[in-house]
Amino acid sequence: MPSDNQNRGVNRTKPDRWKADILQSVDMYNDWFLKFAPAAYRETRVKTTKDVESTLVKTKNLTDVSAAVLKQEPGVLPTLRMATCPPLAVDRLIGLAGVSRNLVGCMEGGTIPLRMNAALLENDLDKIGAIIERMADPDIFVWRGRRAAATEPEIHRAATIVADRLCGSIANPIIRNAQEKRQLAAIGAWLQARGYSALPPKTKFDAMPLGTFGFRLNVPVKREGPAPTINIPIDTVVMPKRSRAGELPLLIEAKSAGDFTNVNKRRKEEAAKVSQLRVTYGAKVRFILFLCGYFDSGYLGYEAAEGIDWVWEHRIDELAKFGL
Repeated sequence: MPSDNQNRGVNRTKPDRWKADILQSVDMYNDWFLKFAPAAYRETRVKTTKDVESTLVKTKNLTDVSAAVLKQEPGVLPTLRMATCPPLAVDRLIGLAGVSRNLVGCMEGGTIPLRMNAALLENDLDKIGAIIERMADPDIFVWRGRRAAATEPEIHRAATIVADRLCGSIANPIIRNAQEKRQLAAIGAWLQARGYSALPPKTKFDAMPLGTFGFRLNVPVKREGPAPTINIPIDTVVMPKRSRAGELPLLIEAKSAGDFTNVNKRRKEEAAKVSQLRVTYGAKVRFILFLCGYFDSGYLGYEAAEGIDWVWEHRIDELAKFGL
């Protein structure tokens, strides 16, 4: 059952507290980053190094980037782009090779276009392979152009350098994913300590028993277009123990940020999601944010104006004020 606190607003209606909360949230994020982000990055780099070594095996240590290899292993393309000097962005490769954006886009996702003309596909893959071999970084792949084969230490060193490049290009997603896992774990631990039970991921959000919660559940919403209904994922869905018959669960979106710039670029995402939810379920929908990191007054004011409330992770016990 919604509490009076929900109706008055827990944080969105208290701008006098925002400045202090922002400082505490930034400190909490920075403390986590210094302690755990390097480990998360290293774990990903170890896995990525193994993937790069696998790519080197498939391309005979970057001496055979043929159409046949690329057709059989299209997913190696992101690694190959990081193996050149300088590393190639997707658009730069398309321009240099003179190939279709659709082909490169599919290969980046690990596939080959199904309807592409076979002769054209072969020709374009040859072009991509020729650019990669021509621009392969000689300071990394030191065995190219010599008679002696690559040694194991040389291969591992090259794979580590390329893995660093790959991880550097996706450093923010690596950190964001690690932080999201930690946030969801914090919410789950808080709920379970209060007697809530976890449900499997495919649970229907509108069929949850009282006192249960689920992570990353799909919530169907209406929209205009050929598909009148789509699913939007919600990080945490909780059915409060004291909910009345017919009440919807509380929807919680976990958000973290390592700088102030990106949050203001992304602040419309939550508003768009809430708008879809309200169109589908009316004003009774309950949606809040769970924040940790660099969320400034501009971001908070925007969300508050959209009627979106939030809980700071450094005051996680305020989840109770939303009827939990």
